Amino acid sequence: MKASTIVGVAKPMGIVARNTVTETTLERPRQNSSEVLVRAENVTLQYAARASVVTATWRVNFDVHYGDRYILLGQSGCGKSSLLKAIGGFIRPSEGCISIRGAPINGPSPERMMVFQEFDQLFPWKTVLENVIFPMRARSWTRKDRIERARSFIDKVGLTKFANAYPHTLSGGMKQRAAIARAMAIEPDILLMDEPFAALDALTRARLQDELLRLWEELRFTMLFVTHSIDEAVRVGSRILVLSPHPGQVRAELNCPASGGQSEVKDFEQWITSMLHETNSEQVAEGNAV
Repeated sequence: MKASTIVGVAKPMGIVARNTVTETTLERPRQNSSEVLVRAENVTLQYAARASVVTATWRVNFDVHYGDRYILLGQSGCGKSSLLKAIGGFIRPSEGCISIRGAPINGPSPERMMVFQEFDQLFPWKTVLENVIFPMRARSWTRKDRIERARSFIDKVGLTKFANAYPHTLSGGMKQRAAIARAMAIEPDILLMDEPFAALDALTRARLQDELLRLWEELRFTMLFVTHSIDEAVRVGSRILVLSPHPGQVRAELNCPASGGQSEVKDFEQWITSMLHETNSEQVAEGNAV
């Protein structure tokens, strides 16, 4: 498929030609379909500043398959959240094309539901149940079906006793559970998660990671998850796209170890760490050479 290109894209300083994708397959069969759900082709995201153009990503390519737990991993400022928002339909690429089911993404849609990092993404004047029901207005389901579906997903995230509670009475972790239930209940094509557990304490974060994986095992939904934590990427993901520091370019695409021992997982994490440090060193050297 040929990517559409918008003429006049500014090339950022420090960009050099390199083989942008290195795919590494570890010893496990893929648990997802080979059919592509979301495709990003040569995606460059740029923002206009007062005196210059800021490039968030530069000609990024990747495919998300049905059932993937696909991770966008990189340091702060590498454009991973910008990519997520572009897939959500909130940002248009300056160059390239993002498509879902083969059709270009031209704006937001209930088929692409987002869960953000912030706790205050629920309507404060609505109960948990009412918050989960609210997006279902985009569907032609009856009110009875909406309520039953909302209660089902509230139960799946462990908030049955808090269905009639208001957001200000919930902890941060409970608010994130409610946000996940709201996003999942509408049955989107893909769940977009922008560092949803980053603001939580370590114990709550680990528990919600486990609960998210349990929910995925039950429903096998497609998920695109942004994080700067290597540990979280390996724990949550089935595939990882490693992005270089600003502007974000594809450093590698990796398959996570499915059932390796602790030593194998640690070696895998260390390998990613070394890769990111190597990229930093390359960019510093390039900058000094300019």
